[in-house]
Amino acid sequence: MLVLGIDPGSRYLGYGLVEWRANKATHVASGVVRADGKAPLHQRLGTIFAQLQQVVNVFKPDAVAVEGVFTHKNARSALILGHARGVALLLADQAGLAVHEYAPARVKKSVGAGGNDSKDAVARMVERLLHLEEPLERADAYDALAVALCHVHQLKVPRIGRKGEVSGSFLSRLKPALVRAAT
Repeated sequence: MLVLGIDPGSRYLGYGLVEWRANKATHVASGVVRADGKAPLHQRLGTIFAQLQQVVNVFKPDAVAVEGVFTHKNARSALILGHARGVALLLADQAGLAVHEYAPARVKKSVGAGGNDSKDAVARMVERLLHLEEPLERADAYDALAVALCHVHQLKVPRIGRKGEVSGSFLSRLKPALVRAAT
């Protein structure tokens, strides 16, 4: 499975692609979509949409993981950030991709950083988990990879259905054992 992680921003939007295969996460690509900070918001959103669409068209991810809304000290900044998130969600929907949203604290914890840790701590953990040899250009790319890793880690956890039914890869590992025990 190829997961596209997105760290929304109206000037710098981080993206990161992580492949999950054979219980191992591998870095595929990452980068930053840059929008002119002096341009009107609608133009920045157009730039984000066009460049992110290129990423989706080139890599063809199976799922998109987006960092969720967080409380921001400045309401205007939070609103603008929400617009950038909306563009990413719209793009994923139009591409027919499954979308998964994760709270910032959950993303940090999923890579081994504390909920209040700095962006540097997240970057160090992402470097270790994905064995990155070269530093990435901006923290936004590390954050996007952390979001993708957060989703990948969810794939490892068995899901319990409404009536206690277990689903996902856990079920496929469990069935052969049940068949052997019954024979």
